[in-house]
Amino acid sequence: MAVISEDHIEQLVIEEFIQLGYQYMNGAELSPEGLFQEREYHEVVLKQRVQNAIARINPAIPYEAQEEALKKLLRSESPNLFQNNYQFHKYLTEGIEIEYRKSDRIAGDKVWLIDYKNPENNEFQVINQFTIIENNTNKRPDVLLFINGLPLVVIELKNAVDENANIQSAFNQLETYKQAIPSLFKYNCLLIVSDGWEALYGSLTSSRQYFVPWKSIDGKIVADEDIPQMEVMTLGMLNKQVLLDLIRHFIVFHKNKEDITKIVPRYHQYFAVNKAIDTTKK
Repeated sequence: MAVISEDHIEQLVIEEFIQLGYQYMNGAELSPEGLFQEREYHEVVLKQRVQNAIARINPAIPYEAQEEALKKLLRSESPNLFQNNYQFHKYLTEGIEIEYRKSDRIAGDKVWLIDYKNPENNEFQVINQFTIIENNTNKRPDVLLFINGLPLVVIELKNAVDENANIQSAFNQLETYKQAIPSLFKYNCLLIVSDGWEALYGSLTSSRQYFVPWKSIDGKIVADEDIPQMEVMTLGMLNKQVLLDLIRHFIVFHKNKEDITKIVPRYHQYFAVNKAIDTTKK
């Protein structure tokens, strides 16, 4: 019997994203020593790609205002990770408010980071080997999904064949990363843990019990149990259209005095809401 390694699972997952139209890049090539040198090790955002996306999506906004929006995006207002993530999510879904001089007056406008109307006008990347150094700690999450240079999805993989490397240990690994490299999670929309077969997703604030599977590819039928959950999740939730829709309309924050809870929908809630909207439109 062939031995399946974690690297093998990683390659299979990456292959599925390539088939969905994501561009694959090896994170080592983006590093200071790499071929493209797009980032320093402490940087989690691919700044040039964000800049290009802002210019492409907001052509009517003057360059100085685009730069102001980028500065706002990269600035952290709070020492609290969840507060920063909440602020980022508002930028991502509501646009970044900016002001600029327009002839003889000050005009207010918004800079958008994602083109929600035209998914193909965005840059989708799947990246592995992405080393991050923060506070002298060196970490390398398994697979990251970037949209327009922003690391929106973190996928942690373990090997189902190894009894010590299960879904729980993948979840524990993400908890460790949140402490060690919080800058990555400021920009996070979804967290995913998988052993290549079973796969669960949750939000930045989700405890282990709230990590759940995505069980349908098309929303009409529950996927056959012979299909790996990771494949169902990739095709059903992480394709370009659904992922953008999920980010923009389905992630909500519940705030009270002490804490912030970030809530992501279950697959049947997502499809039921969209079905209801379609029916209403008709």
